[in-house]
Amino acid sequence: FKKYESQVKKIHMGIHKKNLPGNDYLGWLDYPIHYNQKELSLMINKAKYIRSNFETLVVCGIGGSYLGALASINALRGIYPNDKLEIIFLGNTFSPTYIAQVLKHLEHKKFAINVISKSGTTTETSISFRLLKQLLIKKVGKKKASKMIFATTDKEKGALKLEATKEGYTTFTLPGDIGGRYSVLSPVGLFPIACAGIDIKKMMLGAKKAMEEFNNPILKSNKCYRYAVVRDYMYRHNKASEMFVTYEPHLKEIAEWLKQLFGESEGKDHKGLLPTSATFSTDLHSLGQYIQEGTPQLFETVLTVEKSHRKVQVPFDEQNTDGLNYLQHRSIHEICHIAQQGTCQAHVDGRVPNLKISIPEINEFYLGELIYFFEYACGLSGYLLDVNPFDQPGVEAYKKNMFALLGKPGYEELGKELREKLK
Repeated sequence: FKKYESQVKKIHMGIHKKNLPGNDYLGWLDYPIHYNQKELSLMINKAKYIRSNFETLVVCGIGGSYLGALASINALRGIYPNDKLEIIFLGNTFSPTYIAQVLKHLEHKKFAINVISKSGTTTETSISFRLLKQLLIKKVGKKKASKMIFATTDKEKGALKLEATKEGYTTFTLPGDIGGRYSVLSPVGLFPIACAGIDIKKMMLGAKKAMEEFNNPILKSNKCYRYAVVRDYMYRHNKASEMFVTYEPHLKEIAEWLKQLFGESEGKDHKGLLPTSATFSTDLHSLGQYIQEGTPQLFETVLTVEKSHRKVQVPFDEQNTDGLNYLQHRSIHEICHIAQQGTCQAHVDGRVPNLKISIPEINEFYLGELIYFFEYACGLSGYLLDVNPFDQPGVEAYKKNMFALLGKPGYEELGKELREKLK
């Protein structure tokens, strides 16, 4: 830690003075206190309208335009929520099977659409949005359909903004200085989260607490910076991968969001840890052997929840055929924590370092705090690697090839070259 102190202070000052690469995408940094309160109130009111008038909300987006919302909704509602509003995600795949099944499912549903795209030209999202509009117009007509579509997009420009203005969609602003993977705590994530019946004001209060706590250049007293530094130390000491581990299936999508957050932010100039994930104890029965005794290339960051609101106990069985009566009347939550302790120690003994991030309980406040914690840690981590944590130039490579092979205007020459290569 001592070796990192001066570097961390320098980066901290650069972040807050906004004079480092990517500084035009630091809108998330103080968003918890500078967000548009009128827009937040509008989102809450429209979410109530959707919950009262529809059976299903289809969130149409990809990458940062859906992962954070999905992660938050699953974390707070659970995987099988007893809720009157179903939330489905589309626009995140080219799979004809998945798209066809969703459209078929929606044929007899009263559904609304929340389409999320800064440009309005993201291929996966735009294709799915066309199909959803077609189905919705067929069901209710164009005029009614326009009142059932909610667009989260750029404030002033882009194809989706143009369409939303023309057709009269309700719109929310995707801030121009916040990138997709950092946008969970903006209308991108907050509106669908509110539609799930979740208190987004409490989430923003949690994020505000984190923002105030981590605006501190002193490494010794900044948990967020200490985490970022340990990650960097691991990377520079022969660790190639960080495995995000949860013991709760409803937190699995948090790890999926983290994989995008860190992978897209750090994976540049042939640098960066490979972010992976596992859900224990389930994955201990598939990956446990490799983690314990395989190539020692990874370390684990374990998300642990201290308190559970679900009370499940092991029952007594008179026959005791399975030999489990020694656990009678003990809570599953307690057993889960003990399994976690044993697993962490076994993996450390097997040369796999373990970091533990403890969450008091899963609620809106702590989730908002956790999201901000990781966003801030990711920003520092990127600068420690000497990369811009807020761009993603490599993403364009596959898109150019795809456009060329699909025959998009302007890509004809590249298309010819690629077809020759693919022979």
